[in-house]
Amino acid sequence: MDPKRWRLDGQLALVTGGSAGIGRAIARELLGLGADVLLAARDSAGLDDARNELLEDFPQRDIQVFAADIGIEEQRRELLDWVEDEGDGGLHILVNNAGANVSRLAGDYADDEWRAIFEVNVFAAFELSRYLHPLLTRHAASSIVNVGSVSGLTHVRTGAPYGMSKAAMHQMTRNLAVEWAEDGIRVNAVAPWYIRTRRTSGALADPDYLDEVLLRTPLGRIGEPEEVAAAVAFLCLPAASYVTGECIAVDGGFLRYGF
Repeated sequence: MDPKRWRLDGQLALVTGGSAGIGRAIARELLGLGADVLLAARDSAGLDDARNELLEDFPQRDIQVFAADIGIEEQRRELLDWVEDEGDGGLHILVNNAGANVSRLAGDYADDEWRAIFEVNVFAAFELSRYLHPLLTRHAASSIVNVGSVSGLTHVRTGAPYGMSKAAMHQMTRNLAVEWAEDGIRVNAVAPWYIRTRRTSGALADPDYLDEVLLRTPLGRIGEPEEVAAAVAFLCLPAASYVTGECIAVDGGFLRYGF
């Protein structure tokens, strides 16, 4: 076995939404496999905290951060300029992890609310992928991983716009995988169910709702950010070099049960 197939030494990764939760766990996993990491998120203080924590554990790695709200086009462009400066040798990995949601009944959304969900979950991910394409093609083999959701594959109670946007992200994954295969870019996605993060803590604090969730989850527990990160990291590895256009559910079996 070639151990290099299970390493990311010398590679540079950009992770959006990297200040906390799944994004921070993804950064940690990639760093542990030898990659250097660029982190982007809206929360400047959270980014600094994430960088300091990760540098304590990986002092030999290069970790840079940039505060930007990728739901705002001007700030997306500023992020892209920064990545071009930091990645003058090219980019190996892009993880579109940043996400947005407001959970309401379909008729209760204001126009700006549901459009903002699409702006982050679909338009920003597409634009970052498209504009970082030249940096990714500087290497013979690069990878994009989109963090989707089971809500893009079946009905859950997160609100119609969120599910619609994640379904669009999954289809974007399939389209770009086919279109960019000849460029040496693999494009895949992961689809988490409930993961223990700050965003899900409110809903899961309701014991009755938590019981409902667990009854529909064959493994009988809530997932951890590190479990999503492990799936993302696998899709980035040379060992996954023949995997593209796929969406891996990280859901404790939920999609085999339904909700």
